[in-house]
Amino acid sequence: MKPLPILIVEDDADLREALCDTLGLAGYEAISAGNGEAALKTLRQHRVGLVVSDVQMHPMDGHTLLREIRTAYPHLPVLLMTAYGMIDKAVEAMRAGACHYLTKPFEPDRLLAEVVRYMLPSLPSETGEVVAQDPRMLEVLNLAQRVASSDVTVLLTGESGTGKEVLARFVHRHSARAAKPFVAINCAAIPENLLESTLFGFEKGSFTGAAQAQSGKFEQAQGGTLLLDEVTEMPLPLQAKFLRVLQEREVERVGGHKAIPLDIRVIATSNRDMAETVAKGEFREDLFYRLNVFPLELPPLRERTQDIIPLARSFLARLASRVGRHGMSLAPAAALQLERYAWPGNIRELENVIQRAMILASGEVIDVDNLMLPQSVRVSGNVDMKSLEKAHIMETLAAVKGVRKLAADRLGMSERTLRYKLQQYREEDGGDDPKAA
Repeated sequence: MKPLPILIVEDDADLREALCDTLGLAGYEAISAGNGEAALKTLRQHRVGLVVSDVQMHPMDGHTLLREIRTAYPHLPVLLMTAYGMIDKAVEAMRAGACHYLTKPFEPDRLLAEVVRYMLPSLPSETGEVVAQDPRMLEVLNLAQRVASSDVTVLLTGESGTGKEVLARFVHRHSARAAKPFVAINCAAIPENLLESTLFGFEKGSFTGAAQAQSGKFEQAQGGTLLLDEVTEMPLPLQAKFLRVLQEREVERVGGHKAIPLDIRVIATSNRDMAETVAKGEFREDLFYRLNVFPLELPPLRERTQDIIPLARSFLARLASRVGRHGMSLAPAAALQLERYAWPGNIRELENVIQRAMILASGEVIDVDNLMLPQSVRVSGNVDMKSLEKAHIMETLAAVKGVRKLAADRLGMSERTLRYKLQQYREEDGGDDPKAA
């Protein structure tokens, strides 16, 4: 993966050019700014992995720039360059949030060693990669990269909107099957009477309307990866047939009698508690164990708070062309509110909020009012997240006069997931909640 750019902030043009050349020869992309104000403007327009800044600059010195970066981009590492004899100020800077300091003059190897040590990982979502800076998500990503090199079946679980399909594509891209097809099918989005023929394919004349033979998703994924999204929504009779495919590694088309050998990797996802669905008899236990070879659970966005602002900035960059707003940034107060909000709809809801805010903002900076979030809540162990989610869903339903499709869009979840949650609320409330009917 290509590293993120490094921002060099230095008012000495010759030294600035020399630093950029050093990084360029080492394979890094370097962008530069001649002063603190120019650096802040560059950060509003580009995502970078590290800032390397001189301390002695005018009119904004490196310490002031550090404070500005810590406020607007709290997780971005800043490496300061300081003259010999100013170590006391460098120590103060580290207490203020600098990751480290370099004493001038220094050798190129010393700079490169610090870059390797503090550089943020290159995982921009606009290329379809996973944005991961939070330790919990970095751990998941590390496991995903390790399992990618094998061919075992992977089961991804997590709340709706946590990025399970994005992680599945990550596993595929980092596997030996990367050059082969990645085929995804949402088991909840296809009617039951069509799901079997969609998965298995069919022969000509096997049912009314089958004018010609058609390969199914299993065959289409040959040599590559098949993603079964929301696999717990698969009907029980079809689960038995799917289990046989996993066991035998071959498939028969609907209406056919010939077994077609398969060479595919299967990844399945679910936003439900798999053990609970098995206990209720809604999902086959033997199929669950067949899928659960390598389980990966994606944490909800409220539990990976260090990813919220990087995700928001990646959405700003990716959505700029779609909404016709380039070079936009988040006001510090808006960033703080994003971090304090509980995100029941997870990453999908965050993307919706950012897109809406980009349209509503009158200038280049998104403020708190542009976010239009419900009252922000700091997530903590004392907060009943289930009750908070329920209250937010009911509040959204009321705002759209009970129209589920509109509510699902606002919440950043599928309409089917919304129906499932409303059914849960109705059972908990004894069927007395009119909004959940």
